Amino acid sequence: MGPIVVVSQLATGLGVIACAALVKSVIEQKPMAGGGEWTRCASCKGTGRVSCLCSRWSDGDVGCRTCAGSGRMACSSCGGTGTGRPLPAQVSVRSNRPQ
Repeated sequence: MGPIVVVSQLATGLGVIACAALVKSVIEQKPMAGGGEWTRCASCKGTGRVSCLCSRWSDGDVGCRTCAGSGRMACSSCGGTGTGRPLPAQVSVRSNRPQ
């Protein structure tokens, strides 16, 4: 490989890294949708992962299909996103009393 090819590949790699850093900083500063600020999930503290059941109920060995041997599985409260967003709910109440 000539020096021009090496320099070209190096410049492309640095461009990709710079673009990824820029996208990451924009995402961290402003949420994608919803218009409001997202809060960290209370169950996983924003990590998106919680201890797997196999590590809670085992005798020291860790590993199952859910966690793939890591001992951590996706949080069921936030779906693994790490952000807690309240779900809109509409509650209707009907009175059973005759009027």
